[in-house]
Amino acid sequence: MAGTSESILIVVLAGYLLGSIPFGLILAKVFGGKDVREHGSGNIGATNVSRVVGPLPGVLTLLLDAGKGAAAVWLAGRFIDSAAAGVMLAGLAALLGHCFPVWLRFRGGKGVAIALGIYIALCPLAALAALAVFALVLAFWRYVSLASLSAAAAMPLLIYFLWAPGHAPPLVITIGTLFAAVLLFYKHDANLQRLVHGTEPTFSFSKSKGDDA
Repeated sequence: MAGTSESILIVVLAGYLLGSIPFGLILAKVFGGKDVREHGSGNIGATNVSRVVGPLPGVLTLLLDAGKGAAAVWLAGRFIDSAAAGVMLAGLAALLGHCFPVWLRFRGGKGVAIALGIYIALCPLAALAALAVFALVLAFWRYVSLASLSAAAAMPLLIYFLWAPGHAPPLVITIGTLFAAVLLFYKHDANLQRLVHGTEPTFSFSKSKGDDA
């Protein structure tokens, strides 16, 4: 498929629809018979699913949310010739679909897992480095939100320096990555407030009330 405005619109719409699939909500109902929005933090992300229903559905939520981000980027790269703009827009559409799904009155997840999937498809080396940042921060401070935001803040630089040996990424990739980081910070506003006031709960796989990334 040529990289026309019509084909870009199609992959962007497909990306949004992929991103809007609420795997956390579905898995919580399948494994625990619960509406995860009514328990814990009320978020449909992997961390809250782990707390409310258990680690297995939490891990599955993480993998499936990451997978839909990677799938959106892969589909765009497969069907659009003008790859850079198309894949970035499709990835951002999937991220927006996850954070603001039309099926859930635009109240979705916080975007960490799907962003990881997008970056795995865009630049695996940068995604691996971001995972290392996440793991180090989580190991030292045990705040999923702080670890997530640290990785999100690092990603624009990681993408820039690790895109390809001796080559910076296309401008649309840089701008799109910055936009994604800003969106993740916006979605974590409540977590930031709790971190500042020292009331953010630390991470545990146990089923308990708390907020998540």
